[in-house]
Amino acid sequence: MTSSSDRSPAVDVQESKSYEIRTYGCQMNVHDSERLSGLLEDAGYVRAPKEAGEGNADVVVFNTCAVRENADNRLYGNLGRLAPMKNARPGMQIAVGGCLAQKDRDTIVKKAPWVDVVFGTHNIGKLPVLLERARIQDEAQVEIAESLEAFPSTLPTRRESAYAAWVSISVGCNNTCTFCIVPALRGKEKDRRTGDILAEIEALVAEGVSEITLLGQNVNAYGSDIGDREAFSKLLRACGKIEGLERVRFTSPHPRDFTDDVIAAMAETPNVMPQLHMPLQSGSDTVLKAMRRSYRQERYLGIIEKVRASIPHAAITTDIIVGFPGETEEDFEQTMHVVREARFTQAFTFQYSKRPGTPAATMEDQIPKEVVQKRYERLVALQEEISWEENKKQVGRTLELMVAEGEGRKDGATHRLSGRAPDNRLVHFTKPDREVRPGDVVTVEITYAAPHHLLAEGAVLDVRRTRAGDAWEKRNAAPAEKAAGVMLGLPQIGVPEPLPVATSGGCGVGQ
Repeated sequence: MTSSSDRSPAVDVQESKSYEIRTYGCQMNVHDSERLSGLLEDAGYVRAPKEAGEGNADVVVFNTCAVRENADNRLYGNLGRLAPMKNARPGMQIAVGGCLAQKDRDTIVKKAPWVDVVFGTHNIGKLPVLLERARIQDEAQVEIAESLEAFPSTLPTRRESAYAAWVSISVGCNNTCTFCIVPALRGKEKDRRTGDILAEIEALVAEGVSEITLLGQNVNAYGSDIGDREAFSKLLRACGKIEGLERVRFTSPHPRDFTDDVIAAMAETPNVMPQLHMPLQSGSDTVLKAMRRSYRQERYLGIIEKVRASIPHAAITTDIIVGFPGETEEDFEQTMHVVREARFTQAFTFQYSKRPGTPAATMEDQIPKEVVQKRYERLVALQEEISWEENKKQVGRTLELMVAEGEGRKDGATHRLSGRAPDNRLVHFTKPDREVRPGDVVTVEITYAAPHHLLAEGAVLDVRRTRAGDAWEKRNAAPAEKAAGVMLGLPQIGVPEPLPVATSGGCGVGQ
C-alpha cells in the first residue's frame, strides 16, 4: 500500500487512466456529469472510448437519479454486472454519486462492497480526491455533504457540445411537492450571482457557443435569495445584450413564479426563443392541492393565454402525471380539458410511481395499475392528435434551423441532416451540396409534419456558416481520444434538450 506521503492530488498523466460516466435522470444530472468529466480530466484522466465496451475503463462513475421507485434496483443491477469485471481488472475503481447516493449513503457500500467512492449532490468537486484516497487507503470512501460546498458552475467542465451549453443559475428547490424527493436531496434553492452567470455565458460565446440553456430546479424563482422578484426577467434581458449569443432557452419554470415581466422579457428579447416548457402535472384543482402545487387550473391556463398573446408562434410543452393517489375520473377529465385548451406542442406524460421518502408514497387511495394505464393511453392518444395538428400548422413556413449533432437517427439512410427550429421543434432536412456543420444555421421550408418532427424535403434555401460551426470543426479535428464522448445516459448528446426525458413527471429540473 502506498504511504500517505506519496499521495498526489492528481493522477499521473503518464498512467493515462481512463474514465466512463453513466448518467441517469434530468438535465441537472447531465450538467453535473459535464462537471465530473472536467474534474477528472483536470486530474489527468482520459475518457474511455465508446467502443471500449462495459468494464474497460479504469474508473466508472454512476451519476444516479432517485425519482423512480425502482431506481435502487437499477443501480445495484448495474453494479452487480461490474463486480466480476473489477475482480478481473486490478486497480479499477467504481464511484456512485447523484441523488440516490445522497439518499442512501452508507447503504450502497453495504449492498455493493466493491464500490470505492460514494459522494453526494453537494460535493461533486471532491471526486478526484476521494478516488485517490480510496486507492491509497485501500478502502471505500463515503462522503456526503449536507450543504453545497461549491456552486457546480465554478468547477472544471468538459462540455458535450461545442455549440450549445447548459448554464446553471440556481441549485436546489424551495417547493414541497408531495411527489418529489428532490428538495430533500438537492437542498434549498441557492442562486448564483448574476455577474458570474453572465461572465460564464460571455466566456462560452467567446469559445464559439451560440446557444445556451439556463438551468435550475425552479429556474424562474431565480432571485429569491436576494428578494428580487424580477431578477429572472432581468437576467433574460441581460442575455439579449451579449453579442454573438443567438439562442437563449431556460428550463424549467414553475407556474407559481411565472410573472408578467418574464413574459414581456421573452417577447421583447430577440435571442430568447419562442419556446416554453411549463409543467402542468394535473388539470384538477383537487389533485394539484394534494400535490402541494401552488396554482390552480385557471391560473395555469391564464399564463398560457398571456404567453400566446405576446408570442403567437410559441411552442409550449409540459409534464403531466397520470394516476396520482386519489385521482378520480372527474379529476382526470379536468386534465384532459386543460390539454385540449392549452394545445401543447408536446406533453411528457408519466404514470405516477412512488418515490420512497415522499408524502405521496404513503397516501391512501393509490390508483390501481390497470386504471392508470387506461387513463394514460387516453391522454397519450389525445396529445398525439393535438401534436400532429399543431405541427401541421408549420407546413409552408420558412424557418432557420441550428444544425444539430446526433438527433436524426435515420439521417444517414435518408441523406438528411437534422436541426432545431427557434421554437425547438426537431426538423429533418435534405442534405445540401455544400458542407454544413453542427452549429451552422440553415434556412428551409417545411413540407411535411409528423406528431414529433417536421420535414423540409426541398432544397436548403440558405446556409450560414457560424462561429459555433467553427468551434465544432475545431473540436472534431482534435485527437480521437480527446473527442470521444462520455458514455452518458439521457438525454442524447448535442443541443441540450429542454426536457428531462428520463424523469417522472416534474421531479428533477421539470417542476
